[in-house]
Parts: sequence; structure tokens; C-alpha cells
Amino acid sequence: MTPTSSYPARGRLYQEHLSLPPGRGIRIRQYTLAGVLGTWAAAALPMAALAWIVAPWLASTMDSPTAWPRVLLGCLTAGLVWQFVLVLVLVYREQGTLRWSVVKDALWLHRPQRPDGRRMGWAWLVLVLLVVAIAAKEALPNLPMPAIRDMGLFLGSDAGQSFLSGNWTWLAVILAMGIFNTVLGEELLFRGLLLPRMNGVFGKWDWAANGVLFALYHLHVPWMIPTILLDAFILAYPSKRYRSAWIGIAVHSVQTVVISALVLALVLG
Repeated sequence: MTPTSSYPARGRLYQEHLSLPPGRGIRIRQYTLAGVLGTWAAAALPMAALAWIVAPWLASTMDSPTAWPRVLLGCLTAGLVWQFVLVLVLVYREQGTLRWSVVKDALWLHRPQRPDGRRMGWAWLVLVLLVVAIAAKEALPNLPMPAIRDMGLFLGSDAGQSFLSGNWTWLAVILAMGIFNTVLGEELLFRGLLLPRMNGVFGKWDWAANGVLFALYHLHVPWMIPTILLDAFILAYPSKRYRSAWIGIAVHSVQTVVISALVLALVLG
């Protein structure tokens, strides 16, 4: 019998029942629909506000040709750091501790395993297929974006290359943004925190709902939402099947590695 009395629901965040991951000693509370959407909003709305309200306002107060890209990168990094803080707050609220032995299971940060509980073994090769899939997705066309928000365009311009040449400080900022994006921010929130807690509302389709919410979270870059919907199959479903957020983190982090390498080349150039 799944115990519930020692985990009273607070507000409308939790359902009454709990789920226990196979072989794990902690209890993961299942969120209500309001809890799922509230957590989504706590991540998506600050990112949208930072990108569309705060960044333009801050850039307008600065007189520099690189003011806009610097402010935008800084604001998005702040939003990703906030997601990491949000995860810690919600895990502490649920588990009453932030000990690693508890956190790693509460956020599915344990070794991937097959649905029958066995270790993956050669099934780790699935990561190769997922990396190929996400690379193919990146090659798909997105909706048109404002040129001013195209960081690739800026980095490829003379102004961008001049700005980054020898600029180790901004290399550190971009690396931090990448880490909080694919390791400590988005993936930790969506695949580590939300995905294990969505089954109570969405049942066997929790991974699909997770993918849709992840796509809609990108209000700060709405032109990317249609292609990001594919991440339901590339990131969310494998993470659910193997009950490990490390799957999504590893695959998503390939983007960070590539971007970091390109930026490092510009800094050294």
C-alpha cells in the first residue's frame, strides 16, 4: 500500500498518492494538473519576461554596439539559474532535505535502467541514435526570427568576432549559460523534476505532455517551438523509458558542447 499520511498535500500542488521508483527508497509525489502547470509557469514566464521586457529595457539604457547581445545573454542566463533554484526549492519542499543521496533519486539522477529494472548495458548505444536525431532536428527550418535575436548571426558578424576575441569573461558567461541550460536548468526541471511527477495526471502519456510543455516553455524563442515539439520523442520519452534524467541531459548537452567549441574558437581567434 502506498503511504500518504506523512506527506500531506500543500495547496493544490500534490495529489494524494505517491509513486515509488523501482528499487528506490524515496517517495516522489505526483503533482496535480495545477501543480504541473504552476511549475511550468514558474519557469516559462520569467524567461519570457526577461527576453521580451527586461532585456530590451536594459539594452535601451546602454550606449554600446554590443549592449543588446550582452544584455540578452545575461538575462537568459539569469532565467536558467532561477530554474535551478526553483528545482532545489521544490525538491526541498517535497523531501525535506537536499542531501545528494535523496536528490539524485528525487530527480532521476541515477543510472539508466531498462523497464524491467535491469541495467542498460549495450543499450547505452541508444544515446548515439538520439544524438543523431537531435542533430537532424537542428537542421530543420524554424519559423522566421528577428535578426536582432539571432545569436548565430551576431557571432558570425565582424562585430561579434571582435567582441569575443580574447574575451574570456564572456566565454565564461556563455559556458555558464550552457551548463544551466542543459544540465542544471531546463533538463533538470523538465526531465528531472516534472517528468517523474506527471504520471498521476497524464498516465502513460506523461512523456508526451512533458514534451509539449517543454516546447511551450520556449516563449522566449517562440519561432523554435514547432521543432522543439520533437524533443518529446528525443528527450522526454527516452528519459521516461529508462527512468533517468541523465538521458535527456546527455543528449541535450551535445548542443552546449558544439556551441561552446565554436565560441572558444572565436575567443582564441
